[in-house]
Amino acid sequence: MGAFLTLVEPVVVINTVGSSFFSVALTLAVYNRTLEQTSGHSDQAQAQSSHFFLIHNTLACLLSLVSTVPLGRLSDRLGPRVLLTVPQVGSVLSKCFLLLFLLFQLPLGVLYAGAAVYGLSGGSPAYWGGVVSLAALSSGQGERSLKLNIVDFCSGVAGVVGGLVAGYIYRVGQSGVALTLTSVGLCFAGLLYSTFLLSYPVPSVTQRHRLPQGARLQDRKAVVLLFSALMLFLLGMSGAENVLCLFVLKPPLSWDSVWSGYGRAATDAMYLSSFLGVLLLSRPLGDVALILLGIVSNCTGMAIMAFATQSWIYFLARGIMMFACIPMPTLRAQLSKILDAQMYGRVFGMLQSALAITEVVSVVLFTSIYPLTLDWYSGFCFLLSCAISYLSALPIL
Repeated sequence: MGAFLTLVEPVVVINTVGSSFFSVALTLAVYNRTLEQTSGHSDQAQAQSSHFFLIHNTLACLLSLVSTVPLGRLSDRLGPRVLLTVPQVGSVLSKCFLLLFLLFQLPLGVLYAGAAVYGLSGGSPAYWGGVVSLAALSSGQGERSLKLNIVDFCSGVAGVVGGLVAGYIYRVGQSGVALTLTSVGLCFAGLLYSTFLLSYPVPSVTQRHRLPQGARLQDRKAVVLLFSALMLFLLGMSGAENVLCLFVLKPPLSWDSVWSGYGRAATDAMYLSSFLGVLLLSRPLGDVALILLGIVSNCTGMAIMAFATQSWIYFLARGIMMFACIPMPTLRAQLSKILDAQMYGRVFGMLQSALAITEVVSVVLFTSIYPLTLDWYSGFCFLLSCAISYLSALPIL
């Protein structure tokens, strides 16, 4: 039991299910409201929803830059508990804003306040910085790539469950209220677990290593290359996934809440297949070949997604993207191997902040382009995503 309480995976599972519920509820709530405002015109609702998520996501990402690095430095002094729990407080509060929005039919602007609260608490960058720091501290260098892929695997399993169930919970009672309330309850349970039950390790003597001066220069270059690869991959992937959530709601796919849940489950299933790929191929291929395999898998599937006129093509593309989740955790594991353990909080905080900026740029780029392509070729964004993500192979090579 004591060993179980040192694992960060239960926190990831609980929060991922809650976030999966919240994502479906938020997307459908915003799209339904914009449909009402545009008298049922799908293309206008798509454009307005895209504009809303542009501001919503940008606000959360930019405000997270204010707090993530200070939280990371505080985490290096006080332990990773700070970096893990503070963002979860903001997550619970931000989801409460959606609940109020649905219960009292408030204007869409209320949801911006929720994004601001989440961002100021550190948001996703601080939360994942805490998860990665804790996972790295609780594993040796030899099994670190596997450990971080296990964390992503647990997130994927939870996301699949959340996606499959979300559409059905959404239909209970007033649309979206039960789903949002369940999301709030789960994320609050994750916060309680992180605060009162989870045991936080401290860096061991072997982890507190001192590098020779020549090695530090080489490692600095390696850090820059790893940062570049992570940022380029996310630049191509994040904005396209954001647009894809809206793409499936309009004709010709025209998905409802249940199909949206299936789509979310298929997306999160990539974590499972990626984990199996790491488990089976890490020893014969090595980390670098695995990362390149993940990049090719992601880009090929995203290119096929550009031609999805029927639901089966969407799921075929997701199948080809089976290894798309390998690059991010494996690159983070590579980064952790060249860092002093006492620097995890600040460096991973800086990394997640850099990724937050990249995500903002990606969201702005793709959500600005997407409405302009609706009249001539709405799948253009996915071809652009493929081209950008392929560039992430250059720093690795």
